[in-house]
Formats: sequence, structure tokens, C-alpha cells
Amino acid sequence: MTTSGAAGVLASWRDDFPRWYQDVLEKAQLADNGPVRGTMVIRPYAYAIWERMQADVDARIKATGAENVYLPLFIPQSYLEREAEHVEGFSPELAVVTHAGGKELTEPVVVRPTSETVFGELMSKWVQSHRDLPMLLNQWSNVVRWELRPRLFLRTTEFLWQEGHTAHATAEDAAEYARRIHLEVYRDFLQNTLAIPVLVGVKSPRERFAGAVNTMTCEGMMGDGKALQLATSHELGQNFARAFDITYTDAAGTERICWTTSWGASTRMMGGLIMSHGDQAGLRVPPRIAPIQVVVIAVKDDERTVGAASAVVDELAEVGVRARLDARSTPGFGRRVVDWELKGVPVRIEVGPRDLDAQQATIARRDQPSKTVLPLDALRTAVPGILDAIQDELLEQGRRRLNANTVDVASIADAAAAAATGFARIPYATLGEHGEDQLAASAVTVRCLQTADGGVPVRDDELAELFAIVARSY
Repeated sequence: MTTSGAAGVLASWRDDFPRWYQDVLEKAQLADNGPVRGTMVIRPYAYAIWERMQADVDARIKATGAENVYLPLFIPQSYLEREAEHVEGFSPELAVVTHAGGKELTEPVVVRPTSETVFGELMSKWVQSHRDLPMLLNQWSNVVRWELRPRLFLRTTEFLWQEGHTAHATAEDAAEYARRIHLEVYRDFLQNTLAIPVLVGVKSPRERFAGAVNTMTCEGMMGDGKALQLATSHELGQNFARAFDITYTDAAGTERICWTTSWGASTRMMGGLIMSHGDQAGLRVPPRIAPIQVVVIAVKDDERTVGAASAVVDELAEVGVRARLDARSTPGFGRRVVDWELKGVPVRIEVGPRDLDAQQATIARRDQPSKTVLPLDALRTAVPGILDAIQDELLEQGRRRLNANTVDVASIADAAAAAATGFARIPYATLGEHGEDQLAASAVTVRCLQTADGGVPVRDDELAELFAIVARSY
């Protein structure tokens, strides 16, 4: 990993990871605390990354046939009470409005913690016939969950996300679609765009989403060895359909109950991006998601140097590279380098008077400590390949960390010990619910259950045949 002038700006990545994370948020100008405890201000650079995340995930969701809608922020409290297990899972986090317009409301309304219940009510209205199925809907919105221990991008009182909700004629169709979202949308995006290797599997019964019959999850390993849940996809069986009377008439004219799914990912992916790829110099952004892939720094602010640096930016833009010119006269060159390293821009190109005399430029990759020199006329062909190499290298570094810090264990005690620094893999027949209770006392949880070959189990697989991935988590 890179070491540079930015190293002294941040707390030690290895010795104080939580403080390092807070320093990166501040120094790279990613986020700030909002005026209400637990709320978050997303600053322009981080929001530009989020916009690219949103666009990529949205395109993948639409490719599965889902359409976007928008539902209200306020939910009647009675809606949540219609699905008892669901409201029980969220009740400690609810924000409830009892007064508005100077009067007490006849019925309290909840600021949405999720829109499951509203989708249920609307699908009950919109689904009538088998010809209306499958109904595949997605929403991009904010949600509110009153967090007791907030942490920017990881757990905040208000955050941004997408939540998909679907209704199907059969359990098989619902299960197949939820699995498609899990693998083709979430896993593929996290690994191929964010360059975060993830373990995929199902949640144990005690860790499932409230009201679901099956929850699939993507779990990433952060730089300190802890797990972060990055996206989930749920089969809801007929629980919500029964509660909200989501039925359809089949081809024979018989009324049937639908099978539903829900799935979501949030701005928590920003936290995962920082903690997966960051190093002692700050953030490292994978090129495919980077709003600025290349920064071209004019070492001096004279007309000749700035003109040449600007021309490099234009050439790179012509071949599809997202490039930015830094021709500031202040701060000095060294401070500007530190600023861009903190922000994790994948490639830095330095153009100075001596470079121009030699018709060359200095190239610095954010994922490597060394610099190289290239002819100016070679940049437009070389830089796209460099960006691809950085994307591949960040994913490979993540895989090496995941593999090196995941160990197979045969006892609950060994699982707890291994989870102090990484992940442990243990047969669920050895662990069981009693073992989950024992691990919970050490703040270790089952992150997912997998088949013997690391695949995603189907819902009806025997628990005793599966393997549990256990870890500490955010």
C-alpha cells in the first residue's frame, strides 16, 4: 500500500482503525455530522461517488425487469402493526410523528424505516390478475432508523438507499428472482465495480430480516478484519401477502395468494468502499466508480505548463477518461498531491517545465508507491490500460486479505478466537443456535451460511449440512 506525505495527516490505519476512518471522512471531505444527532451530511465528492453507485446499481436492477416508483415518507402506524413480526423487528428504531399543523394527529404516522408495508398495501390494490404478475418495483429514497450508536455511512439515523419489492405467482418464481438480484445485481456490482470481494450466503434463522423466510447477504471483510453487510435480498414467503391481502386470480379464475420478495443496498456501501480500500494515505477509489479517474497537476502555474496539462485532460476525455485539471497556484505542489491522495483518485499525472522539455509526464498510481514516466503522446493510449490494471489490483488485494484472514475451525472456542482478527468458517452442525449464543457474548455473529463449496444455499437445504462464516461486524 501507498505511503506518502499524507501518512502524517491520518491516525494509524493499523493501530487505530476507527480513528483513521473518522480522519479519512474529514480530511478527504467525504461527510460531516448533521445538526440532529445521528444524521449525516454527504459532501460533494462522496455524493459524486454515490451518484455513480446509484446509476450502476439502478441499471442492473432495470435489466432484471424492475421499474422505479416513489412512495411517501410517512406511513400510518396501523400499516406496520398489520405485520407483527416486521414491526417488532423495527420498533426500537422507529421515529413516530404524533403532532402536525399544531394539532395531535388522529393516528400517529411513522417516518419510514423501510417501505415494506406501503408496498404491500399498494400491491394489494395493483395486483388483480395473473396477468399483473410478476410485479417488479424498486424505490430510491431516504429512510430513518433511530440509531443509538451512529457512525457516518455505516449506521446513521437517516440514510439513502434503494429497496425493491416484488410479487409473484409462485414460490419458485419469487425465490429465483430474489436470488438473481442477490447474485447478478449486488454481488456482481460489489466485486466488478467496487472491487470488494464478498462472501455470499444466507442468514441463519436468528439473523434473518424480520418477517422473511430467507435472507441472502453479501458480506465484505474490512481492512481491520471485521465484516460489513453490504446488501441483502429477502424471500418473504406469503407473510406480507397474507397480512396485506396481496392476491391474484389465476387463469382458471381461482383466487391465489402472492409470494413476495424485498431487497436493498444503501450508502453503507460508501463505508465499505472506504474501509475495504483505504490505506495510510487515505481513500483509494476503484477506477470504475471514481468520479475523477485521473487528476492532471500542473506543477507550475505558468501559461506553458497549465496549457500543456489542460491539453492532457482534453486528450484523456476524448478516450472516455474522467480527468480533472489541477492548476491551482496555492497550496503548494506537495499539499495538492496529499489532497488528491486523500481522496483516492486512481491516477495522478504531473506535468512540469522539465517534463515538457523532455515531452513526457510523470505518472503516479494510487495503488502503488512508485512513479513512472511516459511520453506525452502515449498518455491517451496508456492511461485506460493503467486504470483497468488498478481496478484488477484492488480486487486482487481484497481477495488476498479475505483469503489470508479466513480460517477453518472445528470448535466454537476456536471460532471466537479467529474472529478477533478475521473470519472463521465452522460447520453449522458444530455451531448450532447454542453456539450462536456463545459467540454473541463475544460480539461475534454468524455473517452467513454457505454450502461446502462456498455457494448460496437454497432455502430448503438442511442447516446441518451448511458452514457458518462468523466474525465481528459493523
